Amino acid sequence: MAGRSREDVRRRTLLAQECARIMAEEGIRDFLGAKRKAAQRLGVDSRSAMPNNVEIEAALREYQRLFHGDRQPQRLQRLRETALEAMRFFARFRPRLVGPVLAGTAGPAATVDLHLFADTPEDVALFLMGSEIPFESGERRFRLGSGEHASYPSYAFVAGEAAVGLTVFPPEAEREAPRSPVDGRPMHRAGLREVEALLRSDEGAGMGNGV
Repeated sequence: MAGRSREDVRRRTLLAQECARIMAEEGIRDFLGAKRKAAQRLGVDSRSAMPNNVEIEAALREYQRLFHGDRQPQRLQRLRETALEAMRFFARFRPRLVGPVLAGTAGPAATVDLHLFADTPEDVALFLMGSEIPFESGERRFRLGSGEHASYPSYAFVAGEAAVGLTVFPPEAEREAPRSPVDGRPMHRAGLREVEALLRSDEGAGMGNGV
């Protein structure tokens, strides 16, 4: 039994490391997609051996520290600078930064993810069009605090070298964030002042080491 337990731990660790490598190097952003790809490559079909998202995020941080330590801080700072510029631009929609750029795990293909709040999604679309910003529209699905899932309109555009994703929520959704795909807790949303503080911290730490 003890040998089997050690083997399960070893397999779970290997899977988490492979998920981290896939997310860091291949631009796959969602945990489920990384898990499926890692399981296929390592020939694992047992759900009990599959790492959870918290374990994968920890492995991703370690992978970036080991293999991207020379450029990850600069990349993260550039993305956070883009986020800050975008948040100032969309100030009327009370933007909040979420996701890997905030968490410090953003890879080469990371998107700057912002949550906006507006009476109607068209308000944001009209603002983009009035600013002559080419964009694509879609939807993003989230798990709410009640356990139910809901989809919200989204818009995507490119700012310099970075992709920016906007998800538009109704004003009342500002009070309760959807659940994080990492740990299931309310998603961390950072306002303008918090992002400014992150950038000051990054600069003070010699280009930063994430959150």
